[in-house]
Amino acid sequence: MRLLAHACLLGLGLLGAGAGSSVAAPPEAAAPDPSPPRILVTFANEPRQSPGPAGTTARRYAGDGYLVAQSAHQKARRVATAYSLREVANWPIKALAVHCVVYEILDGRPVAMVVAALSKDSRVALAQPLQEFHTLADAGQSGSPYNDPLYDLQTNLTALGVAAAHERSQGAGVRIALIDTGVDTRHPDLRGRIARVKSFVDSKPQSIRSYRHGTAMAGLIAAVANNHVGIVGIAPLAQVEVFEACWQLKPDTDEAVCNTFTLAQALVAALDAGAPLVNLSIGGPADPLLSALVEAGLKRGVTFVGAAGAQVCNARGARGPRAHAAPARGV
Repeated sequence: MRLLAHACLLGLGLLGAGAGSSVAAPPEAAAPDPSPPRILVTFANEPRQSPGPAGTTARRYAGDGYLVAQSAHQKARRVATAYSLREVANWPIKALAVHCVVYEILDGRPVAMVVAALSKDSRVALAQPLQEFHTLADAGQSGSPYNDPLYDLQTNLTALGVAAAHERSQGAGVRIALIDTGVDTRHPDLRGRIARVKSFVDSKPQSIRSYRHGTAMAGLIAAVANNHVGIVGIAPLAQVEVFEACWQLKPDTDEAVCNTFTLAQALVAALDAGAPLVNLSIGGPADPLLSALVEAGLKRGVTFVGAAGAQVCNARGARGPRAHAAPARGV
């Protein structure tokens, strides 16, 4: 497990040091699906201030009490027609007062060309590629006051002084939102640590092995201490709320992918759940929509924690840099 730097950053969020660090972008990987390129477009969708007259259909029900304005829906259809796009998914985002639509480009035009044209269209609030993100994991190492068999490999915990910190707090009462792949909730080192699981991934894996990365991250955060199993979590008494937004490319490997749409859904769900700390062990390009959602969370006092290369902690110390190399500013 390549968990050293990730533990360095997560330790900051859980043991009281500052507001989070940067996420490093991994090498590009092939898209999991050779379908037409997709883009994400948002349209202004102000919440309704008062109910309309009986019998009117000025807004569409979105399932959670937040409605899609008829004007936003019409703009989305007209934009699709004007730019030869096909709508494949949509979702009203209450936190940003926008209606979010995923389109496919049907005629082979470059994504950059279509996004550039849409960005100049007055009907459009935001246009961007539907981007992919990849789960990250950084190396783990040493220790001593625990009976967990792999603790001696977790030298990151020694570097962070976690054993001393555990004498004061082990994260009891802390809720942490983990946005990743799914998690093996039956893993013995996570017994009693997973509070709930919510998925935003359409296809379900046939094997629990396809939850490898999310399970590893959940263990890094909250693996039970002194149970003679596996490793020791940074906060072994914390409760982890899993928001599945990524899918593993192959069983028994750490490599997994997510996209702007699934990550945005998971972020909003985490914010709506009131989780004070959100973990995103992913890397990828800067993303306007995800940045906006992170900024909305920061205004609510949410702490965001991300993964970075081991050299970040080694070169900069445990505080880490404030660079924004990954999907969203503020992570």
